[in-house]
Amino acid sequence: QVQLVESGGGLVQGGGSLRLSCAASGRIVSINTMGWYRQAPGKQRELVASITSGGSTNYADSVKGRFTISRDNAKNTVYLQMNSLKPEDTAVYYCNTMPVLRQLWGQGTLVTVSS
Repeated sequence: QVQLVESGGGLVQGGGSLRLSCAASGRIVSINTMGWYRQAPGKQRELVASITSGGSTNYADSVKGRFTISRDNAKNTVYLQMNSLKPEDTAVYYCNTMPVLRQLWGQGTLVTVSS
């Protein structure tokens, strides 16, 4: 059974950077479109970035130019480099396939950006 484990979150000041990692227990990363999602307090979960098996990327307008998604197939890991962080980026960040597979939702990793 494939599992996804997110890590790398933390508390950072506005303007700072964090790098999130999503480690998969199987080869799901290399054969699927993968996405990073986030859920802020009181809001619905939203897709912020995705990467296809061919390496094409897409970003939500709110993070475009600041976040970069990448993938290491050998390590079955997806990354999210987040720069110029803003308080509105505060959320729990999750990875999953796109479209999502409900059974793959993990615990996520909390990112808190102070102003």
